[in-house]
Amino acid sequence: MPSPADLSAAELLQAYRTKVLSPVEVVEAVIARIEACEPRLKALYAYDPEAARQAAKESEARWMKGQPLPLDGVPGTIKENIATRGTPMPIGTAARDLSPMPEDAPVAARLGEAGFVMLAKTTMPDYGMLSSGLSSFHDLARNPWDETKNPGGSSAGAGAAGAAGYGPLHVGTDIGGSIRLPAGWCGLVGLKPSFGRVPIDPSYYGRVAGPMTRTVADAALMMREIAKPDARDGMSLPPQEIDWLSLDIDVKGLRLGLHLDPGIGIPVEPETRAAIEAAGRAFAAAGAIVEEAPAFLTRTMLDGLDDFWSQRAWADIGALSPDKQAQVLPYIFAWAKRGDGLSGERVYRGMSQMLAIKDAALKQSAPFDFVLSPVAPVPSYAAELASPLDDPDRPFEHIVFTLPANMSDQPSIAVPAAMTAGGLPIGLQITGRRFDDLGVLRLARAWERLRPPLPAYPGAAG
Repeated sequence: MPSPADLSAAELLQAYRTKVLSPVEVVEAVIARIEACEPRLKALYAYDPEAARQAAKESEARWMKGQPLPLDGVPGTIKENIATRGTPMPIGTAARDLSPMPEDAPVAARLGEAGFVMLAKTTMPDYGMLSSGLSSFHDLARNPWDETKNPGGSSAGAGAAGAAGYGPLHVGTDIGGSIRLPAGWCGLVGLKPSFGRVPIDPSYYGRVAGPMTRTVADAALMMREIAKPDARDGMSLPPQEIDWLSLDIDVKGLRLGLHLDPGIGIPVEPETRAAIEAAGRAFAAAGAIVEEAPAFLTRTMLDGLDDFWSQRAWADIGALSPDKQAQVLPYIFAWAKRGDGLSGERVYRGMSQMLAIKDAALKQSAPFDFVLSPVAPVPSYAAELASPLDDPDRPFEHIVFTLPANMSDQPSIAVPAAMTAGGLPIGLQITGRRFDDLGVLRLARAWERLRPPLPAYPGAAG
């Protein structure tokens, strides 16, 4: 029998319903898993097992009364930059003063209302601006599949926690791939919802929060709760009734774009290309119409975005005292400093590239129901590096598949596709039309049924 720490949220809810397991038993199993793995993985911040035990007891009482909440007693984590009342929010950097947050952010509030048991927050890099677990505040996070490798980022701890079995439900945020990259490199399902689908606070262009889980069904369970409205997000979509758990789809006749050349960035390495091509063939064998989706990113787009985002970062970092600046991760400081002194015209032109990417992405995907691509062009890399190239002058060369959907508002999901010969996960990305979050979940669920078997997660051996 698998450990309760490795059961899905759907399986746990059924086990609670039939009294095969209790929330107290499950939380104890997850705490044992954390104690076994966390000394090496360093995925957690503000870990509070006693609060989790108390929440599990309260959940158990509701189940005994026959009055459970929608996610009652299901354990997991929330990313550090999603505010939870009473916990400081360093956003990954030692340069930030620590003050307890006054209230739960929308995602944390919805999960709490649903009976979710939060064991901890999860670690992230400085200001969330790396696809890495490298941070000036948190210990270095590592990938459970190979502890010499990176879990990805910026939802670094969430990726490691999900793969290691720190409960089935984890929340990340994503402005250029920060959910999907760690999901892909850690063998998880990671949904970047349509912009505005999940209310957040504070909101920003392209920024979303979403689920990181081991199964598509668990991601759907989470979306059912976190997509509920919250007036604090003035950029959120109007409330919509979506049957999140209706995940069946007939792929026959669907038009799928196969996108293997983004036009720029790190070339797709052979094992990754082979895995995504195999996914395309599997969908074609199931009756889908699979055609090449053309490249559309340009150097002007990527460099313009680099100008804008580095200047945006320097607006915050440049305002710090010299002592505080010295505490920022050197890679992030060097990258942000490049934004110092850029002309207003150059920053404006850089910001305009967000719309250029949006227009190009929507035109590329318009002929298709969904677009298939790698999540990242390469598998995970050394844990100590800030990015696959580890070069602040070339910071975005590895986010060429994930970035466009943030700019275009499209839903996009990472789902495990295959393993490298060296035992590292390869993620398949499925991007849908704007607002078709349910469609993306459905096609990802279809892929779970089509793909070859994958190895068990590494946490069970922890």
